[in-house]
Amino acid sequence: MKAAVCREFGKPLSLEDIDLLPAGPGEVTVDIKACAICHSDIFFIDGAWGGTLPAVYGHEAAGVVRSVGAGVTAVKPGQPVVVTLIRSCGHCISCMQGVPVSCEGEVPLDSASVLTSKSGERLVQGMETGAFAEAVTVHESQIVAMPTDMGFDVGSLLACGVITGYGAVANTAKVPPGATVVVIGAGGVGLNTVQGAAIAGARTIVALDISDVKLETALRFGATHAVQAAGDDAIEKVRGLTGGRGADYVFVTVGAKPAFQQAFPMAARGGAIVLVGMPPSGVMAEVDPGTVAASNQRILGSKMGTSRIGVDIPNLISLYRQGRLKLDELITNRYPLDGINEALASTKRGEALRNVILF
Repeated sequence: MKAAVCREFGKPLSLEDIDLLPAGPGEVTVDIKACAICHSDIFFIDGAWGGTLPAVYGHEAAGVVRSVGAGVTAVKPGQPVVVTLIRSCGHCISCMQGVPVSCEGEVPLDSASVLTSKSGERLVQGMETGAFAEAVTVHESQIVAMPTDMGFDVGSLLACGVITGYGAVANTAKVPPGATVVVIGAGGVGLNTVQGAAIAGARTIVALDISDVKLETALRFGATHAVQAAGDDAIEKVRGLTGGRGADYVFVTVGAKPAFQQAFPMAARGGAIVLVGMPPSGVMAEVDPGTVAASNQRILGSKMGTSRIGVDIPNLISLYRQGRLKLDELITNRYPLDGINEALASTKRGEALRNVILF
């Protein structure tokens, strides 16, 4: 099968024929129909988080089940599914507590890649998925069925960007109706954070970004106000829009140090700073712990929106069908697999909310 393989950090991906091992016990092989491009893929491809090469990245996908391994009963061949990177064992403490994104256990795929080159060289299954390829074999915990009449391009968005942004609001922060919310970053994840806050009934939703175009988009996705993040008076503007006290919840959805530093003075007393975006390894932010303690503030980490995909993805599909969740509007462009380098470059330049690879 064809796959986009990264053999050197920072270099264009090359299309190669690779072999994919069939589904083993508890595993599912899926023919990929669409894979959206997330900035996390770019960070890994550029070596920002380390890693091992050669590798196949791509983790925001949807497709059709080709085959299932022994013991798999949740899905069957021919069924359309969303494919996520959230792999969980189901029996460790974190899984038993309902937090599969923090799984502490292991499954066989964790130690044995299912990808090999024609010469037999092992390839890393990037982000436990490797969906810049015509097919993937993943653990059954990574799969959620999707409706047969839903587009695969739209369905792929539910695998990462949507559940990460929406889940940060609904699961991690549990934003109540009437709250004031600030969202720093109006990219794909940020817009879904804005949507999540609007659906939760937040009274004030302030979006910040350095792109005026993205700020205009945030207003269409439910933000009540838009503030230019690069302005010297951004903090003062946010405080002015929140009655002078700051926001109850400040979500940082981009992996940039200035955004983290900017978040704390925007939070109200008793407020929460929710860290959603992940910067490259080694980026440090400075916090005055005395101020955080004296203001009774909270710092919350939110990995993949603390999602339980079997619960959250069907709920998001329902919201989409009700017209309450925008998905089609998140897609900027669609590309074939052989256009993946152009799609990645466009995303890296900040030109796209989500570019999607179609197979």
